[in-house]
Amino acid sequence: MAQGRIRKALSGYYYVYQDGELIQCRGRGVFRNRGESPLVGDIVDYTKEGESDGYVMKIHPRKNELVRPPIANIDQAILVFSVKEPDFNTVLLDRFLVVLESFSVQPIICLTKMDLLTEDEKQQLQEKIADYEAIGYTVLTTFQDDNTLMERLYPLLEEKISVLAGQSGVGKSTLLNTLLPELQLKTGEISQSLGRGKHTTRHVELIEVGNGLLADTPGFSSFDFDTIEKEELTACFPEFLRLSENCKFRGCLHTKEPKCAVKEALARGEVRPYRYEHYEQFLQEIMERKPRY
Repeated sequence: MAQGRIRKALSGYYYVYQDGELIQCRGRGVFRNRGESPLVGDIVDYTKEGESDGYVMKIHPRKNELVRPPIANIDQAILVFSVKEPDFNTVLLDRFLVVLESFSVQPIICLTKMDLLTEDEKQQLQEKIADYEAIGYTVLTTFQDDNTLMERLYPLLEEKISVLAGQSGVGKSTLLNTLLPELQLKTGEISQSLGRGKHTTRHVELIEVGNGLLADTPGFSSFDFDTIEKEELTACFPEFLRLSENCKFRGCLHTKEPKCAVKEALARGEVRPYRYEHYEQFLQEIMERKPRY
């Protein structure tokens, strides 16, 4: 059997890329019997019938999978956030970062509409950017008609499978059009065409950008914590994870426990107060979540 990656799924067919060609494959009935479904991004074994047809025989283990868009084995997400209209929101950004960390998806933060800020606002934002860079995140800033963004972004896409994420109205469609001009998606109309907030029949496809692959959809616009347990939240805050090794108690939730390294770092000013406040808010939300049966 040959092996390849599913680049596109449409109308019951899976288009598997291997050695420069796309093989149109059907899934075996055994997947339906198991309640499994091949996803774009899956590494699969397939058998070939004829020149360009075949059957998907096996789905290799996934490192992650998303529901919207339905895609697997994502390496990174470009988190697109505007700094104005709508205003930059660290609570929402941290929410996205936490969920991406929980899926082992590397975030790249891209801040748009920098040209709408005053000098004082730019200075205040620069402090936040420095905070996130100190944690270890890559942060890009851009503005309308910025002709340097692509040369800064393209190297980050090399050898990676990437998706876009962010609120509506922040410039995701503009960025996607710039990266994949063949899509010709109309700015401002993407939410309607994709059925924002609803399941949609529009297919997802991975398209080559240099030596990387990019999903041809603006992706998700909101996240929740349904799959994250309270004990796992620390690992979704990289600076907390590094510090937690020095907490007195294993499994420390960094709230009321004595000799907590995170709270000690917070008191020393080594953890940003707003990041800790967001952690507390998210922890409370997880703890108040209704049990799943």
